[in-house]
Amino acid sequence: MKKSLLLVVLAAFLAPVSVRAQFESFKDSVVQLYGVVMTADSLRGIPAVTVKVRNQNRGTYTNDQGVFSIVVLKGDIIDFTSVGFKPKEVLIPRNLEGNRFSIIQLMVVDTIYLPATIIRARPSREQFERDFVNTPVPADKIEIARRNTLTAQSRILMQSLPKDGGEAANYSIRNAARSTYYSGQFRPQPIFSPLAWAEFIDAWKRGDFKSKK
Repeated sequence: MKKSLLLVVLAAFLAPVSVRAQFESFKDSVVQLYGVVMTADSLRGIPAVTVKVRNQNRGTYTNDQGVFSIVVLKGDIIDFTSVGFKPKEVLIPRNLEGNRFSIIQLMVVDTIYLPATIIRARPSREQFERDFVNTPVPADKIEIARRNTLTAQSRILMQSLPKDGGEAANYSIRNAARSTYYSGQFRPQPIFSPLAWAEFIDAWKRGDFKSKK
């Protein structure tokens, strides 16, 4: 019992010492980082530069003169980024003496060369028609366009491809309109229509009624 009591008393005395030591260690690792970000060629202050501690959600921006100030820890990596400049990084020394660290960070312009673009005035109708008619088109593309516009090819595509949303909607609207138009009366029988017979004969000649196996 006396031994346990002695351990409790010792722990009560040593606990503040341990907490104080940890606080002093943390206090020693905190660094006030401040400085100015400038262009490398003309030494002008760069405003709105992002100053961010890597892998942490902490950061700040430079003011209109390029000056900044932020609290960091020894061993942190600070990233400097700005649109139009190459990114830079600064390592806070772990063996830094004191709790203040000032830098002058120079940033180099990130030059991007784009291909030349020639802007011309909008052509007139006569110029467009002339260029459209005189534009050479390869023979194979003309043949492909001719095959795609054949009546038989178009009919096969119409029969084999499903209707899209617009066609299905128009079909439903036409059926609804037809039902409303003949509401309360008998519909005319297409068997007595010469146009219906002509379409039937054409379809029979084309072989639309043949068994497709």
